[in-house]
Amino acid sequence: MDRKSLLTEKKRIVIKVGTSTITYSETGNINLNKLEKFVRILINLRNQGKEVIVVSSGAVGVGRKALGLKHRPATEAEKQACAAVGQARLMMIYEKLFNEYSQLTAQVLLTKESILNEECKKKAHQTFNELLRMNVVPIVNENDVISVDELAYGNFGDNDTLAAYVARLVEADLLILMSDIDGLYTDDPRQNSDARFIHTVKEIDDHLERMAKDSSTECGTGGMATKITAGKMVTEAGTDMVIANGENIYLINDIMAGKKVGTLFLSHKHGQDVKDEYSPKRAEYRRKAKIEKKTQRSIK
Repeated sequence: MDRKSLLTEKKRIVIKVGTSTITYSETGNINLNKLEKFVRILINLRNQGKEVIVVSSGAVGVGRKALGLKHRPATEAEKQACAAVGQARLMMIYEKLFNEYSQLTAQVLLTKESILNEECKKKAHQTFNELLRMNVVPIVNENDVISVDELAYGNFGDNDTLAAYVARLVEADLLILMSDIDGLYTDDPRQNSDARFIHTVKEIDDHLERMAKDSSTECGTGGMATKITAGKMVTEAGTDMVIANGENIYLINDIMAGKKVGTLFLSHKHGQDVKDEYSPKRAEYRRKAKIEKKTQRSIK
């Protein structure tokens, strides 16, 4: 499988940015510098003829700061109030940044009912397709303020899962999850120095799911387990997925150029004839580096 040809040919892309990607961890305020770069990247993708849908975290955090709350929302009502205030502010910022490039955006607030109820799902699918046909960039978030039938359908719980539902709904070619982790490792690299980075996953099996649940990595409202769940949802539906670190927002360009960054999860139609790809073991890597260094010295 040629990673470059696979990723450069993607046309309909869903990109999820986590709270840690678009806010300052020290203050909780919006990182305007990074958000502006993110918008420019999206505009460039649009200029290449790509269709882009954004799933953006951050509404509750932005609302909490605006309301002057010193603590995380303790009740459902408090969270809903923060979301209502924060979503408006977040969209205002997105709208201002996109407007600098004359790019139209649309706010799409979803409940789980709007994805799972067949009639609602049909309407949502129709709306997304029409927005993309009109060259609009939809910006999606969960409607934390209200859910029509929460008892029957529940909440998404985290934006990794929401992004996976959206990717399936719009039949996306690629889902990119930008978070505060580089990708998937065989173990927690902070606790195990022999943990190997996984470049490519051909299939999400029981072993991989168990490994994710044991991970101590946490980011926003979801950890690695939620990302693996999202990956399983989309790859079964024929969509490839990449997990990458949002610390460097320009990695989105590298992903779309087919460079080996983040962890690529292949859909069933692409993962049939390949194997999982791991980084070399640390000891092996050191030996190879040592030999290469010695060879270079002898040449000099």
